[in-house]
Amino acid sequence: MRLHRNLVFAVIDALGMIFNDDAYADKVIEKVLRYDKRWGARDRGFIAETTYDIVRWKRLYAEIAEVYSPYSRQNLFRLFSVWCVLRGIPLPDWKQLEETPERRIKGRFDELSKIRKYRESIPDWMDALGEKALGGELWTKEIAALNTQANVILRTNTLKTTKQELQRLLKAEDIETEPISGAKDALQLVVRKNVFTTDAFKNGLFEVQDASSQLVAPFLEVAPGQRVIDACAGAGGKTLHLAALMENKGQLIAMDIYESKLKKLKVRTRRNGVHNVEGRVIDSTKVIKKSHHSADRLLLDAPCSGLGVLRRNPDSKWKLQPEFISKIKAVQADILSRYSKMVKPGGKMVYATCSILPEENGEQVKSFLASEVGADFTFEKERNIYASKHGFDGFYMALLSKKK
Repeated sequence: MRLHRNLVFAVIDALGMIFNDDAYADKVIEKVLRYDKRWGARDRGFIAETTYDIVRWKRLYAEIAEVYSPYSRQNLFRLFSVWCVLRGIPLPDWKQLEETPERRIKGRFDELSKIRKYRESIPDWMDALGEKALGGELWTKEIAALNTQANVILRTNTLKTTKQELQRLLKAEDIETEPISGAKDALQLVVRKNVFTTDAFKNGLFEVQDASSQLVAPFLEVAPGQRVIDACAGAGGKTLHLAALMENKGQLIAMDIYESKLKKLKVRTRRNGVHNVEGRVIDSTKVIKKSHHSADRLLLDAPCSGLGVLRRNPDSKWKLQPEFISKIKAVQADILSRYSKMVKPGGKMVYATCSILPEENGEQVKSFLASEVGADFTFEKERNIYASKHGFDGFYMALLSKKK
């Protein structure tokens, strides 16, 4: 691989914003990719993937390079040089990369790779928490899996097409896909490509959604004609899936505390050909109270630590703090207690997170069922999805039914 100065400098700029300015990696990369309109797909891919890679292995590379926050521009180049050496990429004769100790880098890598928290490039507290929560054997496998690059997975919009037809149309646009076992409407890209420029996307034939996330909506057991509430809808990935499963029939209410996210959902519903969704901003307790005992089905895709989706958000390893876990657990318990009242007798509810921690998942469900509000519900089933076992994002979902 031959390194190009303008692309490498763009990576260094991105790393500075992410590490020193505490900016979100996806937003930074969007910004940096606008530097030069002449960059092609390969150039843009190099910038994005190299940046994410160095963010993912920040702790390991920093230990090897012996540089620490806040990072000077020269220190960022030292992190980049470690990335190059460990991948066997010849270093160009640039002043920023002079005197790179290649043998020392390889030796330090071998030494640090024997210690899990360095090998997997995670904070001490996260390593201790993961081992305590999952046990040493599962945690070791899981954090290794969460450090791999996530595949691009699509969900067929069955309101407009079939999986087989979508596969054919994408192939005509030079995008090869393959089906995934266990995810009915999913297609996985054989080679990473930008799918958002395709006619198939513009025509609303698919959404990008991980296979684990695609399992949540079917878990709720919805049917056409029901009144379904997605109470933590966000930008609506699961809302759109629910609409497809409902065949656009019935009433689907998407709620969120952020109006901006519901506006994005509105755009997506038009592209997807969905017309049974109504957005409602949770701007007061009245919004929830007005829907008490009214929903046949309720989805609570609760806010969480996001430890199950580190593959997609490697910068969250450095943003997440241990005290956030305690705070978000309180939020989850409150959502379960207050929002569950929207389920009508005989109705069902799914509680889901993209976390792998039992304290956010099964333990939350147990605590809810032991509460006064939860006494009206019966536990039906749950599912833990681990990247190390299933190959997809870490996820949890539990199905509860309300007594008649």
